[in-house]
Order: sequence, then structure tokens, then C-alpha cells
Amino acid sequence: MLRSIMLSLALTLLALPAAAARDDVLALAKKGWVYQLRTTMIGRDMSIPVRINGRLLAGASICIVGERPRRQTRLILDEFRALLAEVHGKPVPMRYAGPTARLCGAGRTVILRLYSGRPPNSALTDDLAWMNDSYALGLPTNRLYTAGSPAMAQTFFGRRGAGTHIMVKQPARDDVTELEAAFYRSILVEELFQTFTFGMDILHFDRSGIFQSKLQEFPVDLRYMNWDSQGFMQGLLGSNPSGLCEFDVFMLHAIATAPVEQTNEPAFLEFIAEGYDELMARAQVTLADPGYADLIDAECRSRN
Repeated sequence: MLRSIMLSLALTLLALPAAAARDDVLALAKKGWVYQLRTTMIGRDMSIPVRINGRLLAGASICIVGERPRRQTRLILDEFRALLAEVHGKPVPMRYAGPTARLCGAGRTVILRLYSGRPPNSALTDDLAWMNDSYALGLPTNRLYTAGSPAMAQTFFGRRGAGTHIMVKQPARDDVTELEAAFYRSILVEELFQTFTFGMDILHFDRSGIFQSKLQEFPVDLRYMNWDSQGFMQGLLGSNPSGLCEFDVFMLHAIATAPVEQTNEPAFLEFIAEGYDELMARAQVTLADPGYADLIDAECRSRN
């Protein structure tokens, strides 16, 4: 009897970490995906319906405009496309179109504008004007759009479909320092992940706590710093993981397989809770693939 009690207790203690891990995943998923859109662009046509589903861009093509991708940029893009293809079972085509999004053509296409140096605000404005006309987005006309950060992504819902635009700063040359490589890698991975999953930023106030997701951000004030400065790069890199974490890969698999109409509703969390073990097993297989090494931050669990 005593041996049976001790065995039962041991099995219970072994189960506790797994249960705690599942609770952590559910809590993070709730913060990052179960939300209502809180704000919108002033002047946008509010009668256009918005439907949030992380599979919206599964298999969509990427059309690069502006600068051609540098060596590291291309590496990250190729690995991320391979990751999406594995998770969703659909290829993600990519091509370089030239200086303007007008050369991409409408459809299930993600516009990716790459730049180095100062942000090309006039080109950004032209891209969004063309998207507004093509997808009937209902955006205000004759407005100048400006970049507020070195990387930004926006998906707009229109009467003729959804249009997605990403603008990311990349290195001006291939021979970059270790700091520059980490910085440009980090901002590109973050925008790609959020764009293709519809995850929201998760504030992380405990500087000594462990980061569990690329979506987590420790608030830092970098408003008056030059984006090319070491201080800015170090500050931004210290605010969240440099790549995807185990949780993020888990969520990619969850989004790809969840039988829900919208991934920002409680039903999505219920699916994660029920299928946690299988989803985590899939995530572990993906994480073990060396082909995604440049996308993953291996220190997510232990970094302080």
C-alpha cells in the first residue's frame, strides 16, 4: 500500500510541470490572440467587416519591393517560408517586383518593402494608396504615411479582400557586425511572425523574468535615438527575444490546425487546451530541424 501511494505521488509530481507548462501556454495564447481590435486608423470606413484568422495568409505569396534582399534578409525569408510551408502544407512563393507595390498585382499577396537608410515614406504612401484602390480598403485619401519604427506591418480588410503591407529596414551591406546581424534578424522575424499569425504584442514588465515568446516586449523608451545607432539596436534587442521561442512554434501549429472560423475567439483556446500534447509534439519536431536555426532563439527559456 505504501509503495502504491508513493508511486501515485511520484506520478502526480511528474505531471505538475506539464500541467503548469500548459497553463502558461494558454495564458500567453489568450494575451496574444484572443482580442478585439481596440483602435483603427482615423477616417477608415468602419462598415467594412473584419475577420481575424491566422490562416488568412497560409500559402500567400510574398512580393518584395524597394531594395533587393541582402544575404541575411534572404536567408531569413527562405527559412521562414520553409517553416510556413511545413506547418500549413502550402508553399509560399516569393519574387522581387521592383520599386513599387503597383508591380505586384492584387490578390493573396503580402507586400514586403525593404529599405536601408532613411525610411521611404513617400514610397510607403504610394504602396498604401495602390492597395486602397485595389482592395477597396476604405482608407482616407491624400494622406502621407510615415514609419514610426524600423519595422512595421499592417493588414487592412477591404471590400475586395485583405491587403497586407510590411516595411522592414535591412542592412545596407552584407558585411555586418554581430550586433547588426542580430538586430536586423530580430525585427524581420518579428514582423513575419506577427503578420502570418495575427498575434498581438504582449507586454512583459518583469525584466528579470524569462521570455517565452517573440511577442513579449519589455517597454523601452527609444523614441529619440537614431535607428542605426548601437544604443538603439541594443535597446530593442534587449526588449524581447531575438527569434522565435518554443511557444511561437507551438502557436504556428495550433493556428494551422484549429477548426475555428476566427483565431481571436475563446474557441481557439479550447482547441489548444484539448490538443496541447499533440501540438507540443509537433512543435518539438519543428524545433529540432536545423533548417530553422536562424529563426529560433534557443535561450528563450533561460534568458534573463
